[in-house]
Formats: sequence, structure tokens, C-alpha cells
Amino acid sequence: MRPLSERWPKPVLPIDGRPVIATLLRELAAAGCTHATVVTGHLAEQVERLVGDGRAFALDVAFVRQLRADGSADAVGRALAAGAEPPFLVVGADTLFTSGDVARFATAFGESGAAGAIAVRRDPAPAPPHRFAVRVESGRVTRVLDHDPRNPLAGAPLWGLGPALVPHFEGLGGPPYELAEVFQRGVDAGLHVAGIEIGRTRDLTRPVDLMQENFPYLNAYE
Repeated sequence: MRPLSERWPKPVLPIDGRPVIATLLRELAAAGCTHATVVTGHLAEQVERLVGDGRAFALDVAFVRQLRADGSADAVGRALAAGAEPPFLVVGADTLFTSGDVARFATAFGESGAAGAIAVRRDPAPAPPHRFAVRVESGRVTRVLDHDPRNPLAGAPLWGLGPALVPHFEGLGGPPYELAEVFQRGVDAGLHVAGIEIGRTRDLTRPVDLMQENFPYLNAYE
């Protein structure tokens, strides 16, 4: 997101005129979550000032800082070390989900009895290297990063993490340390990781995404 991210962290950038993290926190509350651990890094003070104590979002919020951008597994590991107790949801704060999908994902994860879950989507489609496909067979994830170009299911930054996956954080390769490796280790060890399909997501990956998501009428001139 450079140069925008030199001044603002991605979670405070808007989609539909509202900071992405504000919409996500409300979706989590609507899904039945009561507590959120927000892991901050780059320009952390802006995120912490916006979110506050979480009461504006009907959540109890705690903050943990990731001092270096050491990957998604490192971020979750810091939340675990600060007292977050699985099962819980992991959500990337640069993506908006179709309204209600976070709640539907949480319900499906809970009802599956699985050790973990990964959200998959068809829109946007896989676009390696930043958005790999996920192989799902009979509702179970068998390959977290799938290189098959025929696979239409892309991974979304929405994960369910249960206690059985926690030991797989130990000894990860890196930095960076990534959740994809944690979940693949769990799959390889025979754990049930559910693949749960959700609807369209809206991602802030490039500066142009900020314009397209907030001024959709501009797409008519492409």
C-alpha cells in the first residue's frame, strides 16, 4: 500500500467511508464474540487510538504489539502469549467480508468439531503469490497453499484456530512465521481442518484498491 501506508496503517484505511478495522470489529461482535485481541505493528498508535477500549464496538479489547513484521503466525503467537485462549477466530484487518459471513464462518467452525478452519472464496480468485488457492476435499483442507491453477478457491484471511493446533506453532521456519505452515502441519498430522466457503471479499492490497472500493463508479471508465 505504499505510499499510503507510510502515513496510515492499513486497518484504519476506509472501505465505504469506514475504517476497515471498525467494520471488522462490529462483524465479530455480531458473530457472538465478546473479546478481541488486536495485534498492532506499523503505526500502532493510530489503530489503538481508533479502537480504544472496544466499547464502541460492543467488545472488550486488548492490544498486543508485534515489534517486527514477522508474519501471521508470529502475530497469533503473541496474542497467545498475552493470554488469548483458543478456540478463536483470526481475521486480517485489510479485508472486508460479505455482511454476515464472519458469523456464518464462526458457526460452521463451531459446529464442525474441527481443530481449525480456513475460509475460502471464489471472488477474488486465486492470484499467487499473495493469494494462493486452498485445496478442499469433502469439506476438509488437504493443502493450505495449493499450486493447482485449476483450483478456483482462494484462501481468505479468516481462520478458526482450536487448541489442538497450538503445538504446531513450535519450531516454525522463518522469519517470517506464517499461519499457513501451522495449519499445514496440523493437516499433515491428521487434524481435521475445515474448509468453509464464504462469499465475496473486498481487499486492500494496492493503492488503487482504496479508490475502487470507495469510488466504485470509477470502474465504469476502465
